[in-house]
Amino acid sequence: MFKKIGPGVLVAAAFVGPGTITMCTLAGAKFGYALIWALLISIIATIVLQGMAGRIGLVTQNGLVDVVRTELQTPWVRNVVIAVVLGAILVGNAAYEAGNIGGATLGLEQLLPQKQLKSFLPAIVGAVIFLLLWFSNYKVLEKIFVALVGIMGVSFVICAIITKPSITGILKGMFVPRLPEDSLLTVIALVGTTVVPYNLFLHASLVKEKWNSIKDLKAVNWDTTVSLALGGLVSIAILITASAAPISDINHALDMAKALEPLFGKMAVYFMAIGLLAAGITSAITAPLAAAYVASSCFGWKGGMQSKKFKMVWFLVLLCGVLFLSFDIKPIEVILFAQVANGILLPVMALLLLWIVNKKSVMGKNRNTTLQNIFGVAIVLFAVFLGAKSIFKVIGLL
Repeated sequence: MFKKIGPGVLVAAAFVGPGTITMCTLAGAKFGYALIWALLISIIATIVLQGMAGRIGLVTQNGLVDVVRTELQTPWVRNVVIAVVLGAILVGNAAYEAGNIGGATLGLEQLLPQKQLKSFLPAIVGAVIFLLLWFSNYKVLEKIFVALVGIMGVSFVICAIITKPSITGILKGMFVPRLPEDSLLTVIALVGTTVVPYNLFLHASLVKEKWNSIKDLKAVNWDTTVSLALGGLVSIAILITASAAPISDINHALDMAKALEPLFGKMAVYFMAIGLLAAGITSAITAPLAAAYVASSCFGWKGGMQSKKFKMVWFLVLLCGVLFLSFDIKPIEVILFAQVANGILLPVMALLLLWIVNKKSVMGKNRNTTLQNIFGVAIVLFAVFLGAKSIFKVIGLL
């Protein structure tokens, strides 16, 4: 069973980062179990979209950008799409990398007795990630991620169990959709932190690193479904834990741990800190990796993960994250631009995925079934709605 585990674990680790933990904490603390249904829909949408991306990567043995570039015949359309993709991924991942490293740093702070090291922690975390990316190949990273996701999953699920949640309340929140007052933007944020555009590119590229035969399609589908479902379980566990925590003001993910300490003791803080450290490191690795894969496809670089140009891209993204955090730079304009870019990119990529995965010349007999297309169209419409909302939010219309 574990031999079939692969790129799906990296994708699950990528979306369960510090941003997701903070949003799930916010949703649980403010609305209890009421928004679990939004996470469930997000997880299903992610499984469907990532399943398409993984299938395209396996069948074509190319990254998504390579396939899009080949299939879009009109030069100006092709150039616009590639420019949007490249801009959104590079700028977005560089902006969010500070948050990923910051999450790992917060977790590490709680585990280290020496508080004097606090100002050096972003650089230490950055150095660890640099070494992992520089000296690792795909197989090594896969093993590291399986271990980190396992640690993260166990930590957050234990936290949820400690709070003795109401099973009836959880089932009601999961299968009876409702929108409490002022919860719409939280729902949008929950979906936005789960259905992540850069993971589509990462998944297609990593699938061809692990598998090279169409006979492996069942393994790809199994890996995608199981890994992302487990990632979704972690997100739900965080929301459930937060619903038991008496929190009024939430600034970051560890606020929940501090609120749980008087109720459940120091162990709750340690489990949360370990989970947050694992989540931060995994997301801080996958964001630069995805940016490098996209740049490599856009410019047609050869050599894979060992190419100097490939390494230069992920190094620049990682460096931006460390610098933003170390010097307390607030890259708010960059993050706002990244939100707009990702708001545009998600529906564009969902549409392109649906188009490519239905092309006989590309996919042959592995095209979408009617049921997959129904799910796909529903997700595209949802992505358009989500993208429009995130753009309107940024420009101040919401």
